[in-house]
Amino acid sequence: MERVGNWREPCIACATGATADRTSPSQDGADLSGILNLDKPRGMTSHDVVDRIRAAIGVRRVGHAGTLDPAASGVLLVCVGQATRVTEYLMEGRKRYDAVIHLGLSTDTDDAEGQVIRSQAAVDIGREQILEALSHFEGRIEQMPPMYSALKHRGQPLHRLARKGVEVGRRAREVEIYDLRLVEWAPPLARLLVECSKGTYIRALARDLGEKLGTGAHLARLTRLSSGRYTLEDAISLPEAERLLSSGWGLEILHPLDEALLGFEAFRLDEDTAERVRQGQQVEGPQPVKGPLSRAYGPDGRLIALLQYDPEQEIWQPRKVFRPHAATA
Repeated sequence: MERVGNWREPCIACATGATADRTSPSQDGADLSGILNLDKPRGMTSHDVVDRIRAAIGVRRVGHAGTLDPAASGVLLVCVGQATRVTEYLMEGRKRYDAVIHLGLSTDTDDAEGQVIRSQAAVDIGREQILEALSHFEGRIEQMPPMYSALKHRGQPLHRLARKGVEVGRRAREVEIYDLRLVEWAPPLARLLVECSKGTYIRALARDLGEKLGTGAHLARLTRLSSGRYTLEDAISLPEAERLLSSGWGLEILHPLDEALLGFEAFRLDEDTAERVRQGQQVEGPQPVKGPLSRAYGPDGRLIALLQYDPEQEIWQPRKVFRPHAATA
């Protein structure tokens, strides 16, 4: 095993054995694996988007990394094929949002989709008051998840219970707000830019800001600007993604699945070691520098597996082994 720094598959075409010259559709949907950076439109659930992508490709193995509410738009990472096995690592990345919060109006869902439960005729709040209130939400904070959320209670999503009029106790969770900026104040609307950890509910932030100011509030509009390394500027629209995928041009828009693993160090294996890893066998190698997980590439530069180091045995154990992609002409 040779440590190779920040080695990565140079492109998904190389990972699949496809040629670089694109004059015709590149690969059947059944052979595709990769990450789709999609601009989710408002009015659709994340599951609706996954269903549309499944239909466009003609395969079932499609999922998403990080739910967006139906009323929200922006970056939604859709994983195709073997990339569904790395969603947990994609979800670890920081998120950035453009959020518009309506002060003086509270809803039962904490967003514009719900029923109004509190209203205030006039919001007599200055910019400095908002800035002072926002300072209490920076850094590590305890946040109570909304009742209308995908979190589960005894196997049932909370939002289903909420729609039946059932409210259950929830535990506050620690999240982190890395950056919180007020970019516009046009009463009663406050526009914020938020950079936060996974698991942060911007609806809950809106609710709690309204409580802090004594006015009540709800999230009026939300756009996810980025998720980890993926930005809205580089995202593709759903109709365009469907058109390209259904036409067999998936390689043109899918990112290699190892982009989800770039936070881990990388090793390049010789052919004998690579074959042992493909068969799920433990292999010897250098001790890790950046943590217990690492990417393993074969001699041809293709991602083979995610390895985990066992410090007691001083050996590397395959944690996820990725099958070879089908080659195309």
